[in-house]
Amino acid sequence: MAKAKAENVPQQAVQKKKRRGVPEKYRLFLIALPFLALVFIFSYVPLYGWRYAFYDYKPPLKLSQCDYVGFKWFTMLFQNKGWVTQILNVLKNTFAMSGLGILVSVLPVAFAIFLSEIKCKWAKNLIQTLTTLPNFISWVIVYSVAFSLFSTTGMVNSVLGDLGLISSPISFLDSPNHVWLKMCFWGVWKGVGWSSIMYLAAISSCDQELYEAARVDGAGRFRLMWHITLPQLLPTYFVLLMLSVANILSNGMEQYYVFANAFNKDKIQVLDYYVYTISMGGGNTYSLGVAIGILKSIVSVTLLIIVNSISKKVRGESIV
Repeated sequence: MAKAKAENVPQQAVQKKKRRGVPEKYRLFLIALPFLALVFIFSYVPLYGWRYAFYDYKPPLKLSQCDYVGFKWFTMLFQNKGWVTQILNVLKNTFAMSGLGILVSVLPVAFAIFLSEIKCKWAKNLIQTLTTLPNFISWVIVYSVAFSLFSTTGMVNSVLGDLGLISSPISFLDSPNHVWLKMCFWGVWKGVGWSSIMYLAAISSCDQELYEAARVDGAGRFRLMWHITLPQLLPTYFVLLMLSVANILSNGMEQYYVFANAFNKDKIQVLDYYVYTISMGGGNTYSLGVAIGILKSIVSVTLLIIVNSISKKVRGESIV
């Protein structure tokens, strides 16, 4: 009896300690609270600036000193043929860039699968580190590297000229040809290693008994990749794919801003870069840029709702 009481004392102490502590659901919320605060600060607080779209805002003045114009800037987008032509061209570039990004979204999956098959640990870590580092390099530095390599006086043209393969320098950067493919290439180079991390984590959580059973049945490495690893990654891939479709109008602007020049501007100008250009280009176009940004956000939310509905019907799962 004394032994049983002695064993019950630690258990009772642990239960009292658990009762005194914060419940698990609240602890998880407290862990997520800083990130929720950051999302609120950087994603929702800036929405207060949408009010500029309803005024004829002139930067030297305060907003209260500017005229309220209602939906003037929204209607102008559809009534002015010049604006309509520009926006259609910008949308064409945006959809092209986003479409290429969606097409190459399978590359991180393939890269993660083949990287997981490397048995040499130091070689695997080295490759993963070298392919992840470009994600932390700013686009300004990326353009500096591209300029050093592919400008008319860069290393590539110099080597080709010394070998006698070309008689005049090739314009890689200041040419309107194949701009979409060039931007896609730099995007893949910068992000494929970072994008594959999520798939590598999913591969590490795969049930190893499936692999062992397949090996017993005589499956080789490619059979294991095709019939076990790839199906395990498809749910994660489809969720990210649907989010990419919902954000098809959001390409960012840093990459296109640094690579843009007078020769490729018509091909490289995507929606985010266009909004920045007309907002910061001088004149009374700041309010117009905000109006375009509002329309872009509305379309993105609509696409997200549509994609989420399709996901519910096709996969039986919701992404939001």
